[in-house]
Amino acid sequence: MIWILQVLFSPLPTPALISLIVFGACIFLWVISRPKPVLPPVDLNKQSVGIEGGARRGALLTDNNLLSYYFEDGKTLYEVFQRGLHASGNGSCLGYRKPNQPYQWLTYKQWIISEYACYTYSMVAVPLYDTLGPEAIVYIVNKADISIVICDKPEKAQTLLENCEQEKTPCLKIIILMDLFDKELKDRGAKVGVEMLALQEPPKPEDLCIVCFTSGTTGNPKGAMLTHQNVVANAAAFLRSTENTVECTSSDITMSYLPLAHMFERVVQTVVYSCGAKVGFFQGDIKLLTDDMKTLRPTLFPVVPRLLNRIYDKIQSGAKSPVKRCLLNFAVIMKMAEIKQGIIRNDSIWDRLVFKKVQATMGGRVRIMVTGAAPISPSVLTFLRAALGCQIFEAYGQTECSAGCTFSMPGDWTTGHVGAPLACNIIKLDDVEEMNYFSSNNEGEVCIKGPNVFKGYLKDPEKTAEAIDKDGWLHTGDIGKWLPNGTLKIIDRKKNIFKLAQGEYIAPEKIENVYIRSAPVAQVFVHGESLRSFLIGIVVPDPETLPEFAAKLGVKGSYEDVCKNPAVKTAILEDMVRLGREAGLKSFEQVKDLYIHTEMFSVENGLLTPTLKAKRAELVKLFQKQIESLYSSMQE
Repeated sequence: MIWILQVLFSPLPTPALISLIVFGACIFLWVISRPKPVLPPVDLNKQSVGIEGGARRGALLTDNNLLSYYFEDGKTLYEVFQRGLHASGNGSCLGYRKPNQPYQWLTYKQWIISEYACYTYSMVAVPLYDTLGPEAIVYIVNKADISIVICDKPEKAQTLLENCEQEKTPCLKIIILMDLFDKELKDRGAKVGVEMLALQEPPKPEDLCIVCFTSGTTGNPKGAMLTHQNVVANAAAFLRSTENTVECTSSDITMSYLPLAHMFERVVQTVVYSCGAKVGFFQGDIKLLTDDMKTLRPTLFPVVPRLLNRIYDKIQSGAKSPVKRCLLNFAVIMKMAEIKQGIIRNDSIWDRLVFKKVQATMGGRVRIMVTGAAPISPSVLTFLRAALGCQIFEAYGQTECSAGCTFSMPGDWTTGHVGAPLACNIIKLDDVEEMNYFSSNNEGEVCIKGPNVFKGYLKDPEKTAEAIDKDGWLHTGDIGKWLPNGTLKIIDRKKNIFKLAQGEYIAPEKIENVYIRSAPVAQVFVHGESLRSFLIGIVVPDPETLPEFAAKLGVKGSYEDVCKNPAVKTAILEDMVRLGREAGLKSFEQVKDLYIHTEMFSVENGLLTPTLKAKRAELVKLFQKQIESLYSSMQE
């Protein structure tokens, strides 16, 4: 005891004392420089609330009134854009750049849009200033032989019409007004042969806005009809979800690189316009996206899992030595410790030492990312939340609900789910008896109702009736599960259609119908996962044809022994791939490896339905170990 006291209270050498002071100062600065923690807007253990009829709504709503708009003056996409104009003070709106050049910006004002519309069609623009006086305007109109004039106010149109009435400007045929005007002005123009057109004929929320054709896996694409209210409601729900943590302002910038036909991208831009923020477009080459990001320096960044996987792989590949690997892992642990406390930042010592370089490739200012369109690996999401120093949210939805129907909650940094219902819709799970999913077990088909749900498919009432039932519920075809904290997890696909990691759609039954034609194959089950880049298969060989098939390979023995022979498995795989190639299957639709099973799938062993269709969920459960072994044995 005396020895310990002597050590504690004996004078320290000067270097040690200085080190302690510096260390204490660093700890003090670290504590006081930390930003305020992100506080969850709701109890994270109760993120959704059950309502009458078995559905659930997001806990952000205080009642059952679903959100149709966020801003009183932004109920249509037209009003949203006008709101952005005023919120930004007619600031920068759309940005573009040429190689190795800075971004050039168009403002919100319709003058600029009108001007560039003229340039698009090789028309000539001639500015007219009312300050020049009426005589000068008459001179310019006649000298330039102007047939169309765009003006903002009816008073200016009246001046132009007076000149026409006096036959001073015979070449003028059309006047386009930005502001609304009365019928009297239109009639006055008609008398002198001048057509009065309104640039502003505001739509109503219930008016059709977009017909977005979905990329179906079979048959022709279906045109989803979306109204202004549909899109605005979805954008409003995002704003409600983040209003207390990430306020969107006119100083924000988003990078646009996803297809403009993608509803995810359209909703993001609606959010941006409503706040008067900016949209910068990439150069059109995904290989140059990093260069565009560095130049634009966006603050909002919508992403897809494939891009996040690339970022993750790049960081991991940069830590090859044991020392770098150890430092990277330790930095992630330290950052995750902060994140769990709600501390989100990109200026910690770990950011400066380890993550600053990758953050700089994204411009260094990203403060919010939203990932959607496909599932993302929980380990990748957790890692990048630490590495990128910004809030990363996960969303789930489809075109038919205007993009999103769930969104992860601010302050909830757990993974393995897609969040709670958005404030614009409610969600229920319907029984899917043939797949053993029941709402009583908090499992079933995800069904959505709310102002973000589309009106149906264009000129296709039959497909519309399949998607929307008589009570107005949109049936997604996805199987979901309510977790104890009220969030939704997507666990299966009702229609047996899924995506691979790169986003390719897979229809396994179509592939199985090709492979079953292989002589030694009696039954086949094709399996893929959204986090994997290729397919694998489970094959039950035909006991009658297998011996002859194996004999050609020089393999003999019992049925079980032949099934275990690696040469037989390889030959069966090659024969299946050959048939697939002949049938026109794409490379990603071909299985890359097989497991040979000796017992037939049957109704009795619970692997087939009474109509002899495969119970895919049961097959996955039965062969889980074999599936994992096949994937782990192949380098993706």
